[in-house]
Amino acid sequence: MKELILKYRSVVQFVFLFLGSYVFLSFCYGTYLELSSGGAYHPDFVTHWVAKQSSGLISQFGYKTEITADTTNAQMVLSINADYRVGIIEGCNSISIIILFIAFILSFAQHFKKTFLFIFAGSLLIYVVNVFRIAILVIALYHYPSQREVLHGVVFPAIIYGMVFLLWMLWIKKIIPKNNTRDE
Repeated sequence: MKELILKYRSVVQFVFLFLGSYVFLSFCYGTYLELSSGGAYHPDFVTHWVAKQSSGLISQFGYKTEITADTTNAQMVLSINADYRVGIIEGCNSISIIILFIAFILSFAQHFKKTFLFIFAGSLLIYVVNVFRIAILVIALYHYPSQREVLHGVVFPAIIYGMVFLLWMLWIKKIIPKNNTRDE
């Protein structure tokens, strides 16, 4: 068994770094969610902020929006033109996707500064794209409510996960030098 682990050391190292950082960051996020319940921002600060930013962005496209807290269902309700409502829940705030992104980058971390900057820039990009994604999704659902399953279930998740995948590929192919290894 020891020989097998030594032979596939880089794979084992990747798996442990990925799972370890993913579990740790998920635990931290879960703790944040528990501590933020019942606070000033509903359902939590990040989800509240994403809902407000999405509402503001939709308003920039000429729609009248209103955002209210739904304490019964732990969500923010975004109304568009006073006749269409969507719920923005904790899962819409992009934090879980950012955690997945960070865990992968940490698994291939090399130099602290480069890794930190890529994590910061990538996380910020994911967050911003997510706000735009929600705004465009709400507008699309307002105009094409019969396409809800395709838009909400396929098209818009593909945008955010596709972008994360492209960031991962950028990290592996372009940012990390090809002749560098973790052991150096």
